[in-house]
Amino acid sequence: GVLGSGDFARSLALRLVCSGLKVVVGSRNPKRKASLFPAAAEVTFQAEAVKKADVIFVAIFREHYSTLCDLADVLVGKILVDVSNNTEINHHKESNAEYLASLFPACTVVKGFNVVSAWTLQSGARDGNKQVLICSNNQEAKRTIAEIAQAMGFTPVDMGCMSSAREIENIPLRLLPAWKIPIFLALGLFLCFFTYNLIRQVIHPYVREQKNKLYKIPIEVVNTTLPCVSYVMLSLVYLPGVLAACSQLYYGTKYRRFPDWLDQWLQHRKQIGLLSFFCAALHAVYSLCLPMRRSHRYLLIETAVKQAVEKKMTIWVEEEVWRMEIYISVGIIALGLLSLLAITSLPSIANSLNWREFSFIQ
Repeated sequence: GVLGSGDFARSLALRLVCSGLKVVVGSRNPKRKASLFPAAAEVTFQAEAVKKADVIFVAIFREHYSTLCDLADVLVGKILVDVSNNTEINHHKESNAEYLASLFPACTVVKGFNVVSAWTLQSGARDGNKQVLICSNNQEAKRTIAEIAQAMGFTPVDMGCMSSAREIENIPLRLLPAWKIPIFLALGLFLCFFTYNLIRQVIHPYVREQKNKLYKIPIEVVNTTLPCVSYVMLSLVYLPGVLAACSQLYYGTKYRRFPDWLDQWLQHRKQIGLLSFFCAALHAVYSLCLPMRRSHRYLLIETAVKQAVEKKMTIWVEEEVWRMEIYISVGIIALGLLSLLAITSLPSIANSLNWREFSFIQ
């Protein structure tokens, strides 16, 4: 059973029908809403839908839970699946699932499917996140919902008892929580190195020699900054491991807990490493674009004119040529190795490697 007629309720009903399950939809206006649901789903009044279903997905807002109190007698013994989310983190003192359970103590409430979007339900489990987080105080009810999730092509994840519902409801409201500190770290390093390179390449020549080199800011200054950030970020990936090893050697045990700052640092290594790869990749693209600049063409023409005036037949410098060739070659190899590290850091790839293989690549 599905109570509700919003976007999520329609997508949920469609996915349940496509998974071979019999679906009955409860709506306050079944005649008007019937055309929005798949033909295989029965659309009727809420009371009729509740009578015909053993498992009921409550796809309505928390504010409307009280409207179901008239169905309390019919809902006795049913499994209610709360799929709702809030608009703010910890908006209420208790989770929506716990509130629903307090309204219907004779029912078994399961929290689930709230981290899955309506789009993912429509397109199937092949698109978007496949995990469905489930929690409840009743093991049998959790097992039933897990079987339904598997039939729909998703991967159920048991998050424990109902006290986990608040955390599950907060997950869709958090924007990249593990990336916050690494991103601010990368931005801080970028600003520091960018300021230094700006002073060195633009401001200093202007103050000392009155040369206007503002044209270097968009490409050259940024391109000089990116590898500096990438190097420092890459070092910050492996430095906490060295500090952790030193700590274990100092205390003579590997079971002593690390300090909070080191523990947090260790947990953010993957994100820091991927940001290092991002900066390195940008540096490669910027470097390839250097000869395309109009300023570079002017400098080439100016060099050619000076060569003609001074009647020089060649300006070939063997050392500079070899230095640039080796620099580019080593840079390509380094970017390839960093790409390998970045790819093996992705969960889908890392899960296919055992610990020895992952350590070998590192």
